[in-house]
Order: sequence, then C-alpha cells, then structure tokens
Amino acid sequence: MIKRLTHSELREMWSDLGMNLELHDQLLESNSRLFKKTHLWQKKRPAAMALFDRALHDSHGQRVAEILDYRNSGGKSVGTFCIYVPDEIALAANVLTIPLCGGSGWSVSYADKMLPRDICPLVRSTFGMALSGTCPYKTLKEYPLGETTCDAKKKTWDLFGIPAMEVPQKKNKEDKVLWISEVKKFMGDMEKISEVRVTAENLRESIKRCNRKRAVLQKISEYRKLRKPPISGLDALLISQVALNMDIDSFINAGNELLAELKARVDKGISAYDNDGVRVLFAGTPSPMGYAKVHWAAETSGLQIVADESCTGIRYYRDQIPENLDTVDEMVEAIAERYFKIDCPCFSPNKERFDNISSIIEEFQAEAVVHNILQFCHGFNVEAGALDKMLKDNDILSLKTVCDYSEEDGEQIKVRMEAFREIIEGNRNQETE
Repeated sequence: MIKRLTHSELREMWSDLGMNLELHDQLLESNSRLFKKTHLWQKKRPAAMALFDRALHDSHGQRVAEILDYRNSGGKSVGTFCIYVPDEIALAANVLTIPLCGGSGWSVSYADKMLPRDICPLVRSTFGMALSGTCPYKTLKEYPLGETTCDAKKKTWDLFGIPAMEVPQKKNKEDKVLWISEVKKFMGDMEKISEVRVTAENLRESIKRCNRKRAVLQKISEYRKLRKPPISGLDALLISQVALNMDIDSFINAGNELLAELKARVDKGISAYDNDGVRVLFAGTPSPMGYAKVHWAAETSGLQIVADESCTGIRYYRDQIPENLDTVDEMVEAIAERYFKIDCPCFSPNKERFDNISSIIEEFQAEAVVHNILQFCHGFNVEAGALDKMLKDNDILSLKTVCDYSEEDGEQIKVRMEAFREIIEGNRNQETE
C-alpha cells in the first residue's frame, strides 16, 4: 500500500488527471453532507465501520492514488457498470475492475446535455460525472466495459462508443452457451490488454480471493438474521457499496475486523437498534455508492432493513465458485455458471428472483418488503407487479417506492415509511389479541 496523500497532493493528482477542481469540490461537499445525514445519525454503529467510512471518502482520493500506482508499475484496469463482469478473470490477468456507476444526484444535470432526462438516473449520474470533469476514473482505464442489461444502458454504450458484454435475456441451454462464449471473449480481451496469460494457477488463486471477499459479506449478512442485529441495514449497505471499489485484500481485512466486533457485540447483547422495530427486506434496484436515501428513510422510521436482495446486496455475493477445478476451461465455465445465476430482471421469465426473495424472507424472518425502484427502470418496475402479487398471495405486506437520486423527496418517502410501519404494527397487535 502507498502512503496516504495530503490534501494538497490529492488536488495535484486530480489536476494531473484533467479534472475540474472547482466542480469536484462541490461534488465532494455534496457527498460528505449527504453521508452525515444518512449515516452519522446512528448512535450505535460498530467502531470498525470507520474503516468503511474511510473507504467511501477515499473512493475519489486515496483509492485513485492506489490505482495510479498500480498502473504506473505496469498494471492495467477497466471500468465496469455491472456485477455481471467476472472479477476473477480480470484479476487473473492482473487487470483491476473499477466500478463506474454514479449514485449522486449532483452530477445528473451535466448529463442532460447529451442524454434524455427520462432515462435511468444511474446512467445520467455516471455520465454526468464524466462530462463535468469530476470522475477521477475517466482516464484511469484501458476502456470502460458495458453490458446489455437494459435499453438505456445499451443505447448509451452506442452513443459513447463503449464495448459491451452480451447478457442473454433468457436462461435456456443456448443462452448459456452464448454467455460462456462472452466470458471467454472477456478473458481474451483481458489477456490482450495486460499481455498476461490466464493460467490455471493464477485463475484458481483469483477465484479463492473473490470467494473470500464474498464469504466476508455472507458472514456479515448472517448476523442480520438475529432478532437483535448488531449492524444496521444502512451500514450493511455501505459495506456492500465500498466492496465494489475497495482493494480486495484491504476489504477482506477490514471485514474480518468488523466480524470480530460483531461477534463481541452479540455476546454482549448489543444491537444496532434501540428497539425490536419491524424487520423488512429491501428489494429492487441497486443503490450505488453515494445513494442511501431510501435506506435512511426506512431506518429513521422504525423499520429495520435486515436483508437487501439487490445488486448492492445478496445478489452480489450470494454464490461462490468451486476452488478444486483443474483446468482453465473448467474454471471459466464455473465462473460463467456463477454469474449466470444472477437474477436480474433483464431475464424473462425470472422465476429465479421470486424464489430467492421467498427464501430470503423466510431466512431473515422479514415481516414485510420495501420494494424500491429507480425511476425509469422499466425492468424492475414492470416486474414489481408480479412480485407484489406473489407477496400478497403469501400474506406479506409490501411498499413500493419509485424515486431518483434527488434529495427533495426524502422526507415524503419517510412519511410513507412511517405509515407502512404503523400498518405492520397494527396487524401485529390484531394477531396477538
């Protein structure tokens, strides 16, 4: 690890990267203010959360310096927008994957000069940072790599000339063949840009590292099954968000430190919450780094988010990859199989997601579901109708919110969350009478 840079050294680095320092200062100030509002009101946070708080604040600073150092020593990197891109293969070729998805409402207006206003805020936030000169990763990569999980993304890749992995829209035998071919092509591309051949030895090692990372997230998630969770849904979200960007070994070390503290908190009967509250599953679109508005509205309203099934939740770390395979071909197919299990609503039909949600509700003893949809995310929003019917058929209450990254509707969403909590508590009281 390189030494920590001073503020003046960070500004020099940002200037060398061609960033707009004035606008970047505004972005950092906005992100810092929002973080204080959404997270620092919590009185019973684990002390080890400071490691993940720092990772969040370092995402535009120290982490950028680490990637620069890696590239200056001959390493390569690619920017990604989706959890379908297999990290194991990139790492085996000595290529870092850098998540590029924006979660800030601050940058959205800068994208509106080139993109329609009535498309996904995630796309607009991401490209707004690039177009405003506030994304430090813009020049820190060989190229960005998209994927075909939604129409807004696909046409944006076309507009900006970004290559994309073809994610099939069904899960039949021929679709899996197509996906395996895409994963193999991705491996060839990584070998080409890094000039490092993926061998059985280095691929097996990268599988083990990624499995260890997912195992940390899985173990943290297990603690949320307890009646008195030692960690909040807000903090669990933050951990998943920074897991996408943080150096993998640093994340594993920080996660193990947190796990030791969570065990101690459980032994002492320390909960992240002041009371039992109402246990809910958070479902729907992902919450990229910088976005926690709906989680904040829920948990400041007496709801306890005990599980999150999104791409910044269980969907990201659910499945592992066998570590005992012999050949590169066997490992590549196992990697493709693991990523093919991701239950994105881009697939049709998507019974897999409904089955997974039912299992999560049972395992985490969730009393209800908060179903959050990012505005104009048609895949999740249309699928919400079928999901709501499934939940209703199983006597599980759900609340759907549709919003963007703006701050203006935060209090309105909170009012709805409070009313939702009161309905659930009312049903509880009727059942015990």
